[in-house]
Amino acid sequence: MKKCPYCAEAVQDDTQVCPHCRMSLTGNVYAAPPQPPVYSEPPAPPPLGGGGFGTMPTETSGKATASLVCAIAAYVIAPFVGAIAAIVLGHLGLSEIKKSAGRLKGHGMAVAGLVLGYVQFAFIPFILIIAAIAIPNLLRARMAANEALAVGSLRTLVTAEITYSSSCPRIGFAYSLKELGPAGSVCVEGKNLIDFNLASGLKSGYRFTPHMSSFTGQAPETSFGWNADPVTNATGTRHFFVDQTGVIRLSGTGPADQDSQPLQ
Repeated sequence: MKKCPYCAEAVQDDTQVCPHCRMSLTGNVYAAPPQPPVYSEPPAPPPLGGGGFGTMPTETSGKATASLVCAIAAYVIAPFVGAIAAIVLGHLGLSEIKKSAGRLKGHGMAVAGLVLGYVQFAFIPFILIIAAIAIPNLLRARMAANEALAVGSLRTLVTAEITYSSSCPRIGFAYSLKELGPAGSVCVEGKNLIDFNLASGLKSGYRFTPHMSSFTGQAPETSFGWNADPVTNATGTRHFFVDQTGVIRLSGTGPADQDSQPLQ
């Protein structure tokens, strides 16, 4: 028995035609040509960032985050300084993100920091103009308020002196602010006539001192004089004086006295 070279079925040795596939078995018999191999395409790799094999991890640029934080701080606690830092870090962050080839993110934060930083610098001329107008006016208003309070304090001293001399007739007028205040001890009946700040000699940017030449130095004291002078040129420009007449007098060049012009 032999096998048919075409259909591989068993046939007799002297068979000339295969009874199964009807092929002649007497000619040159060649083996069936081999089948070509079947190739399949390899699976495509997962896309980057998809979480599978070949994923490139991404993170936020620290410079971009810092740029946005500095820009916000420029409007809250660190004007201009924060804006400068936001602009510098914003440009560095954008450059870093561009060079990372997708490894870094944060482009939006860097742009936001740059915009906020540049916006603040765009308003600098307007802020300077407003400050140049407002600051001198505020200083003048503050000095005017200090001068008005100083005049009011001198009037309070006149009332306190009159009350003190009535309460302590053997002493007369007081020559010490301390005696008119809460800590007065020479005449208890005459204490607490002025507040603690005025009794300390400093109040509302003015220094209050006795005009010694106005006092006689004899008991009972029959006259008094008090000066109110600005501590600095920023707290006031006018000097004031008052005595037992109750007339407030002023001077624009130095300490006032009984010969200075009266306050209108």
